[in-house]
Amino acid sequence: MVDNLSAETREKLMDVSVATLATALYKRGLRNQVIQDVRPVARKGRNMVGPAFTLRYMPAREDRNTLAEFRNPKHKQRQAIEQCPPGSVLIMDCRKDARAASSGDILIKRLMMRGGAGVVTDGGFRDSMVVGELEMPAYHSRASSPTNLTLHEAIEINGPIGCGDVAVFPGDTLVGDDDSVIVIPAHIVDEVASEAVEMTAYEDFVSEMVLGGATIIGLYPPTDEKNLEIFAKWRLEKGR
Repeated sequence: MVDNLSAETREKLMDVSVATLATALYKRGLRNQVIQDVRPVARKGRNMVGPAFTLRYMPAREDRNTLAEFRNPKHKQRQAIEQCPPGSVLIMDCRKDARAASSGDILIKRLMMRGGAGVVTDGGFRDSMVVGELEMPAYHSRASSPTNLTLHEAIEINGPIGCGDVAVFPGDTLVGDDDSVIVIPAHIVDEVASEAVEMTAYEDFVSEMVLGGATIIGLYPPTDEKNLEIFAKWRLEKGR
């Protein structure tokens, strides 16, 4: 997988919210990019940003997915951890089924030590309290049972997946904040990031104005031209 996410764009995406990005994508006709029912295992106070490296699970069949399979060095769950490029986000399609864990703390620690930018599943993690204490951001639907090890089979590495009802292609950019995760198609990530930075500057201005007692009418959205003039002065003062 080629990482086409530039350092400049990555930096821009570190400082914008998923909500702002959702609006920027909505303007482009993309209305289903926020991964549903997936949330941070623990809040980090900073964004997760990186290109998607995918793993797809399917329902397990008993004759294929015994405990002995985990001893196989080619096991795709283990291989996904070892193949995910540094700076990428491992994102897993677990069919929104958290009865069996997509991963546990040891594998996620390995991913972190290899330089992973984060991990996302629409299923769940076991050892979730430990996972939440790690420096690397992690997102799931809920904690999984530590006993149901063989309900899912890891079947494909780095192909197109669906995660939380959102299409994810390898190399798409994932951004996660303290609320949720959004998928930005790779071919528009630079323009979306730049627009989101501009939107964030105005949102910060609006927040400051509202906390100072201003009405939102004519301010949010900026239908009163006077507010745009005030915003221009504010940007100069703030260096934004």
